[in-house]
Amino acid sequence: MGNRDDEYDFLFKVVLIGDSGVGKSNLLSRFTRNEFNLESKSTIGVEFATRSIQVDGKTIKAQIWDTAGQERYRAITSAYYRGAVGALLVYDIAKHLTYENVERWLKELRDHADNNIVIMLVGNKSDLRHLRAVPTDEARAFAEKNTLSFIETSALDSTNVEEAFKNILTEIYRIVSQKQITDRSAHDESPGNNVVDISVPPTTDSQRPNKLQCCQNL
Repeated sequence: MGNRDDEYDFLFKVVLIGDSGVGKSNLLSRFTRNEFNLESKSTIGVEFATRSIQVDGKTIKAQIWDTAGQERYRAITSAYYRGAVGALLVYDIAKHLTYENVERWLKELRDHADNNIVIMLVGNKSDLRHLRAVPTDEARAFAEKNTLSFIETSALDSTNVEEAFKNILTEIYRIVSQKQITDRSAHDESPGNNVVDISVPPTTDSQRPNKLQCCQNL
């Protein structure tokens, strides 16, 4: 008996961004439907698909949004990013210009999305290794410099597609879960008589968990 699509513990909105033609739509279809279309046309406007995964015994439903990379659709920006807790920033490893534009996409993301959004840099079309124009080490170094996670994928042969989405969803889940634990502790102002006081050193800014809102109100 299959899982009902409306039964989940968390709903996370994840957006796909990057230049037109880097394979965002095929990453979406490969992860959500295990499909790949060589003849896929550029996305017009916005579309989204969903898929649920299990993390720590919880059902995480991912609502993954895909948008056109062309400039003429940029007016949708604010609505597209609203409520997003994760983003896959995609470039084509065989087209250096799409990698050069990553910086502009990252700026747009920082300007319009939540400050604590989880971002993964994705070098897609890794099957085109003979046409590679973007060295893996260069992209990884860029990701580290900008505090992004990094992975190379191929929607064509499925390489790392599952891992990319599952990794970012798991990271979001960990942050949200930690925030819930922290909030619960902060609101528990009436401990029982059997609670023992424990001395805990102050939390530094670098240790403080991120505040991240999941998109259950979408």
